[in-house]
Amino acid sequence: MYLKGAAMEFQENVPLAPYTTFGIGGPARWFAEARSEGDLVEAAAFAREAGLPLFALGGGSNLLVSDQGYRGVVLRIALAGIEEERRGSSLIFSVAAGEDWDAFVDHAVAKDCGGIECLAGIPGTAGGTPVQNVGAYGQEVAQTIHMVRAFDQMQSDFVDLAPEQCGFSYRRSRFNSFDAGRFLVCRVDFSLEQGRAPSIEYEDLIRYFKEHNLSCTLGATSRAVRVIRKSKGMVISPSDPDSRSAGSFFKNPIVAMGVYERIAAGFSPAPVPHYPAPADDTGRARVKLPAAWLLEKAGFHRGLIRGRAGISSRHTLALINRGDALAADILRLRDEIIAGVEEQFNVRLEAEPVWLE
Repeated sequence: MYLKGAAMEFQENVPLAPYTTFGIGGPARWFAEARSEGDLVEAAAFAREAGLPLFALGGGSNLLVSDQGYRGVVLRIALAGIEEERRGSSLIFSVAAGEDWDAFVDHAVAKDCGGIECLAGIPGTAGGTPVQNVGAYGQEVAQTIHMVRAFDQMQSDFVDLAPEQCGFSYRRSRFNSFDAGRFLVCRVDFSLEQGRAPSIEYEDLIRYFKEHNLSCTLGATSRAVRVIRKSKGMVISPSDPDSRSAGSFFKNPIVAMGVYERIAAGFSPAPVPHYPAPADDTGRARVKLPAAWLLEKAGFHRGLIRGRAGISSRHTLALINRGDALAADILRLRDEIIAGVEEQFNVRLEAEPVWLE
């Protein structure tokens, strides 16, 4: 069934699995595509008048949909276009929310603009990046975002949000925490420095450049990141069963220094990997622990199989659809891992993908 608005068509009971990288999920009660800012306004009005929740869908790369589907309106964000404005040594890229993220990284690198080269190969759309504060290999989009333009459903108006208004922290923003569902992102402006040296901080990248004896240019860095991600099954490919996932399923937990010291004492003299993290609100020191290390030490290894779900054979953090998996299969494995890690380390993992039901 279709309902036609002023400029949009709303389709009924559309399967969502094809719109996710997991390939999992039931139907949306209503489904439409937004190609303009006006479409956002119309979709929000449609959902409000129907008394239904509205969910903005980008590339579906960080999403797990319930087997029963979604009872509300799914709005696929398809706004397109990139504009540029020079400001000193920087370029401001105004990127429509529906633009492919990895293609934009290539576009910026081709302009010799640094700041997002380590975020190459990440699936999804530009509009989804501030929501999750997407990051990898020492970079995150909060470091380069100049402004986020969005439709505020509470105020029924468009707003331009500066970075300090976005509530950015590790894999968090106001868009996926205290204001989840309020804003429909339609454009993200990135400030990228032309001629900036690439960021080579993580061991995987350092090792890659040493082994291949390469010069550390922006282009070489983005290509290296893609090669490394592909080797871990983290680049979406129809021919790669390990890529039927939502990428890293668990966030790297940030823990108090005392927690890290307790864990480290149990593995002494072997070192326990950790990374710097912001202090807590009282100023106490904290560190970030790699979730992959915690999983492995708790007995959850690459290639683990739990029926139709499993762990990628190349990346410990990627839970995968082994073929015809249900959301329930992924959730059972998720809960088993969370319980196992908590029992072993008294650290509770947090899932990264959005759960839609």
